[in-house]
Amino acid sequence: MSTHASPAPTAAPRGAPAGGPDGPWRITLVTNPDDCNLACAMCECGAARAPGRARDAPRRMDPGLARRVLEERRGSPLAEVIPSTMGEPLLWAGLDGLVDLCAADGLALNLTTNGSFPGRGAAAWAARLVPVASDVKLSWNGAVAATAEAVMGGLSFEAAMENVRALVAARDAHSRAGGRRCGVSFQVTAQEANVGELAGIVWLAASLGVDRVKLNHLQPRLPGLEAGSLRRSPAAIARWNAAVRAAREAAEAARLPSGARVILQNAVELAPDPDAPAPRGPCPFIGREAWIHPDGTFAPCPHPAAARGGLGALGSVAEAPLGAIWAGERFRALVDAYEDHPLCRACPLRRPGGA
Repeated sequence: MSTHASPAPTAAPRGAPAGGPDGPWRITLVTNPDDCNLACAMCECGAARAPGRARDAPRRMDPGLARRVLEERRGSPLAEVIPSTMGEPLLWAGLDGLVDLCAADGLALNLTTNGSFPGRGAAAWAARLVPVASDVKLSWNGAVAATAEAVMGGLSFEAAMENVRALVAARDAHSRAGGRRCGVSFQVTAQEANVGELAGIVWLAASLGVDRVKLNHLQPRLPGLEAGSLRRSPAAIARWNAAVRAAREAAEAARLPSGARVILQNAVELAPDPDAPAPRGPCPFIGREAWIHPDGTFAPCPHPAAARGGLGALGSVAEAPLGAIWAGERFRALVDAYEDHPLCRACPLRRPGGA
């Protein structure tokens, strides 16, 4: 599990290119969503390991396809590339080539890992990633071992802690030597199992030198996950809101070794009635970013239904350049009118201002 059947990707940071008619500012390459060395119930790749569940052949992007997409985007607004946010991208055979291509083209790599650093170990992976990465996010779902290991099946919390220390040390060494400072973040899938530890995760991040804690709600898209959702009832929302207040207090009080505060993202209280949510904000993705799925299918956002054609059949980079798809009539029509689309009207990724 790298992260996620559930968490939403980070919206564009302030000052990031906006994308536009000439192309996206960021591309997510869904490289290997079915490959993982952990088994988390909240992730499709983890759920596939459930006893008795048949598993399809794993989806894996041809590294040549990824290279063609990025080569075609040279000279465009593209600034950042994300390898798969589902599954564990460090298991994808094409990752070294992607790192090299990003370095050669001046693109930042934004990577999320489950924190186990399979294969090479944390120190070797950090040496490879830190010089090219804008941010390395680690899926982190507990302040103590019992919680973290229960949420992320197969995780060793003690080993993950040592891996964070190795990553932070590599980041700091690269920065001291004059290189760009790579961010290190915890990405949390907030749910009933860990809602009481959100503040503790902020304190832990500060003690380890982790710059940012990003909270994402569990999205109960798989059977059996609804009971873990913190949006499902007034009582669950109240627990989330209390945890948000505690996490904010921790972010104000805790300090990184540098003396700076930990950045806390998405710590926003919810309306108490789940049937009366706050109005949807603008979409942070459509017309700004692109998702390329393993077979080349283009999607305009991370909503799972978008990859299945829920926003229309918009094309494939296996058949046409991304620039042509981006400028095409079908996609431009969606950009202009997405707010009226039924899928977009109900989308939880359209957070209100400040969320």
